[in-house]
Amino acid sequence: MIPNILSIAGSDPSGGAGIQADIKAISANGGYAMAAITALTAQNTQGVTGVQMVAPDFVAAQIAAIRADIRVDAVKIGMLGTAPIIRAVTDTLAGLRAPIVLDPVMVAKSGDRLLHADAVAALREALSMATVITPNLPEAADLLAQPEATSRDQMQAQARALIALGARSVLLKGGHLPGGDCPDLLASAAGRIWLTGPRHATRKTHGTGCTLSSALATLLGLGLPLPEAAARAKAYVAAAIAAADALTVGMGHGPTHHFHAHFKGTLP
Repeated sequence: MIPNILSIAGSDPSGGAGIQADIKAISANGGYAMAAITALTAQNTQGVTGVQMVAPDFVAAQIAAIRADIRVDAVKIGMLGTAPIIRAVTDTLAGLRAPIVLDPVMVAKSGDRLLHADAVAALREALSMATVITPNLPEAADLLAQPEATSRDQMQAQARALIALGARSVLLKGGHLPGGDCPDLLASAAGRIWLTGPRHATRKTHGTGCTLSSALATLLGLGLPLPEAAARAKAYVAAAIAAADALTVGMGHGPTHHFHAHFKGTLP
């Protein structure tokens, strides 16, 4: 059975992040992609030049319309932007019996802020709704109001703190650490698992967080246990980054190659 995966996130017209990346990652990993849009952005590989938030009631209406008609096997939540949208999403998803992956999108790759500062408290309150959250190190630090982790020991401490804050499971992404590998930490009350992989020397990493969380939601929707789903999602993103040079998109942080395993880039 092909799982139906709902992404709740903002739009990226350049196609590398947000809803557009989510649809690609869900499809590439074997899911049927659905989308409820929380924000329209004007952005490219070099930065964000404008954001137009969707009215919270209409965000809720999109989700409610899907739930009224279509089986939802997993949910990925990305950019929420404001406290009223966060509350609208949590209220509309209440009672859903499906895995939820929450990617706490706060700042774009370009450095542009995508979550209002006054919405961080509301996002903290929403952590418990998710099966797993997938912050990177700056996002974890923002959620905890702590300095950014600079070592594996500090990553473990912050993962424990996020669980104490209400998260059920945390996939803490360590790509911001120095060194030749990218260590991610999957942590829950049951224990900790390190997922490591080589670092690729490339600027084509636009939308990697969106891509990872969407792949993870899809694999959970397929019924995989969380540790296996996390390992496979990480491997998928690593391969998409490694193949990104096949794309010539933009002059800044280019996108990953979501369909690296399927798309040859030339007509027959």
